[in-house]
Amino acid sequence: MAGYLNAPGGVCLNMKTLGVGLALAVIAPGAWAQTNLPAGRVMSLTDCIGEALRHNLDVQFERYEPQINLYNVYVAYGSYDPTLTLGGSHAHDDTGAANSTNGIIVSDKNSFNSGLNGVLPLGTMYNLSGNVADTYGTTGEESGGQIGLSVTQPLLKNAWIDTTRKDILIAKNSLKRSEQQLRLQIITSITAVENAYYELIYARENLKVQQTALELAQTQLNQDQQRVQFGSLAPLDVQQDEAQVAQNRANLIAAQYTLATDQNALKNLITDNYAQWHDQDIAPSATLTAVRQLFDVQDSWSKGLTQRPELLQAKLDVERQGIILKFDRNQLFPELDLQGTYGYNGAGKEFSDAFGQYNRANRPFYSYGAILTMPLSNTGPRNALKADKANLEQLLLKLKQLEQNVMVEIDNAVKQSESALESVDATKQARSYAEAALDAEQKKYAVGKSTTFTVLQLQNNLTAARSQEIRALANYAEALANLSEQEGGTIERHHLSLQIK
Repeated sequence: MAGYLNAPGGVCLNMKTLGVGLALAVIAPGAWAQTNLPAGRVMSLTDCIGEALRHNLDVQFERYEPQINLYNVYVAYGSYDPTLTLGGSHAHDDTGAANSTNGIIVSDKNSFNSGLNGVLPLGTMYNLSGNVADTYGTTGEESGGQIGLSVTQPLLKNAWIDTTRKDILIAKNSLKRSEQQLRLQIITSITAVENAYYELIYARENLKVQQTALELAQTQLNQDQQRVQFGSLAPLDVQQDEAQVAQNRANLIAAQYTLATDQNALKNLITDNYAQWHDQDIAPSATLTAVRQLFDVQDSWSKGLTQRPELLQAKLDVERQGIILKFDRNQLFPELDLQGTYGYNGAGKEFSDAFGQYNRANRPFYSYGAILTMPLSNTGPRNALKADKANLEQLLLKLKQLEQNVMVEIDNAVKQSESALESVDATKQARSYAEAALDAEQKKYAVGKSTTFTVLQLQNNLTAARSQEIRALANYAEALANLSEQEGGTIERHHLSLQIK
C-alpha cells in the first residue's frame, strides 16, 4: 500500500509497506487448529493502520491543531499589515465682529487627508501622510497642505524584540508543539491498533484451542461411554468426562466472548462509523512468529531522547520560555527612540497650485531628534523577569525529570521484550512436553494402565500450554510495539512519513 493519506488540517501521511508489523504473527500448530471461525473481512496490519490513520477519531481531532496554530501564526504576522486612512470633510462658518461695517464674514473649507502607517519587522514605526485644504468665502480663496513621512526607530526597549515579534515566535513555537502532539497521537493510535490486532489474533487462535479441548473431552467421553457399556469402566469415570466436557464448553463460550470484544476494540480504533463495521468480522491475515532481535538499551535511549514527542514538546516549552525571558529582559531598558520627518508643503489659490508645489518639491520641511523615556522604579518589569527566570528553571527541571522517566520506561520496555522472547521459547517447550505427556498417557489408558482422571488432567495441561504459547507470542509482538512507542519510532518503524502542510 503506497500513497498519501490526505486528511483535514493539511496533514499527509505517506504510507509504504509495513514490513515489521507483518513479521509478527501466530503460527498455530496444525494438529489442533480448527477453522470453525467466521471468514470475515481479511485485513493485514497494514490495512488496519491505514484505516485508523484515515478514520480514527482521536487522530482526526488532533489533525486540526496544527492547522489552527498555523492560522495563529498568520494572525501574529497580521500586526505588520499597514493601515490606510482616508478622510474628507467640509466646514462652513459665518463670523463677523460686533463693530464690523462689512457685515458677516462667510467661510467654507474643504479638506482631505490620507495616511499609511504601520510597523516593520525591526520595530520601525512609519507614517506616510498627506493633507490638503481649500478655503473660500468672502475673504477670497486659498489652498494649502503637506505631504510627508515620519519614522520612529527604537534603539533600546523594543529594539531587538517587541510584542509583535514575541507573539510571532510564540505562535511558531505553538505550531511546532502541535505538530509533535499530532505525531504523539499517531504513534499512540498505531500502537493501540497493533496491540488490538495481536489481541484479535490471540483471541481467534485461543478459540481454536478451546474448540480442540472440547473435541478432545467429547472424544474421551464417547470412548468411556462405550467402555461402560462393555463393563470395562465404572460409570463414575463417565461423570468425570461429562464434567470436563461441560467445563470446556464454558471455556469455549468465554473465548467466543473475548473474541467478540477484541473485534469491537479493533473496529473502534479504525473507524469513525461503527455501525458500518458492526456486522463485519475482521480476519487478520497475519500469523504470529517470534522474530528474534537484539536489544540495546543504549541505542534505545538514544532514539527515545531524540525522538519522543513528549520530550520534544518539553524542549519547545523551554524554548518558548526563553522567548518570553528575552522579551522581559528587553523591557527593562529605557525607551530611546530616534524620530525623523521629511516632506513638502504646498500652497496656492487653488488645489492645483498646492499639488503643483508638491510635484516641484521646492518647499521641504524636515525634523529629527531623539526621545528618552525612563521609568523611575521599573518594579513591574524587574519582577516579571525574575518570575520568568524561575519558571525557566522549573521547566528545565521538568525536562530533566521527563528525560529520566523516558529512560526508565525504555529500560522497562527492553526488559519486557527480552522476557517476552524468553517466554516464547519456554511456552513452546511446555506445549511440546504437554503433547508428548498426553500422548503417552492415552496409550497407557488404552491398555488399562492409567485413569480417566489422569488423562483429563493432562488434557487440561495441554490446553493451558497451547493457550500460553499463543499468549506468549502475542505478548512478544505487543512488547515490540510498546518498545517502539517508548523510543518514539513507531512511525518510522512502519515506514510512514508525516508531512504537515
